[in-house]
Amino acid sequence: MTNDLEGAIRQRDGMTYAVVTRIPAGIVTPDDLEKIAKAGRKYKVPMLKITSGQRIALVGLQPEDVQKAIDELGPLAKPETAPCVKFVQSCLGTEMCKYGNQDSIGLARTVDGLFKDLTFPAKIKIGISGCPRCCGESHTRDIGIMGTNRGWTVLFGGNAGTRPRFADVIARNLSAEEALDCARRLAEYYQNHAKPHERTARFMERVGIETLKSDLLAFLPYIQIEKVN
Repeated sequence: MTNDLEGAIRQRDGMTYAVVTRIPAGIVTPDDLEKIAKAGRKYKVPMLKITSGQRIALVGLQPEDVQKAIDELGPLAKPETAPCVKFVQSCLGTEMCKYGNQDSIGLARTVDGLFKDLTFPAKIKIGISGCPRCCGESHTRDIGIMGTNRGWTVLFGGNAGTRPRFADVIARNLSAEEALDCARRLAEYYQNHAKPHERTARFMERVGIETLKSDLLAFLPYIQIEKVN
């Protein structure tokens, strides 16, 4: 379905639109929620929907209200004008969860800051999990980072869509700084080698894990790259 209003998603009825908020790590303040609720009431939005990426969508906006709602939401509704990071989702990690091995919320916020202004050949979804239970859905995201009691595991090329694919394990037992550097270099590699509109899952099917890891070894000699079985 083609969109004709920047920053909005045209709905099935062909007449109304949705605006999706930007909520890094799925963390909002009471003030954020009040701002979203105020916009929803003001523009008579029939539905507020929590998305799978831990964002909130204002669904059913009239065309004349789309830009007004975006302006009123401010930084909460940053319009997407090119393929970019759609969201960085996170579990509670060591912030609240008794199972958390690593600080997933803190890492997710850092990742969002690193990636939020970048563009890519296709959209990118990132999942950060604080333990192997993987509540941040790291295995089925374009870039996944999962905590263990020995550090961080970096994954790449996952997808949960109509052609699902488990992400490849790129490296294990990394520090937070190494995991961030690895994720950044994976994103750069994808930027430089993927075809337009090619998601990371299809990119990995075309390029192959051995080629990617061989190239990464040249970039990241300090990381023990996961061996291919």
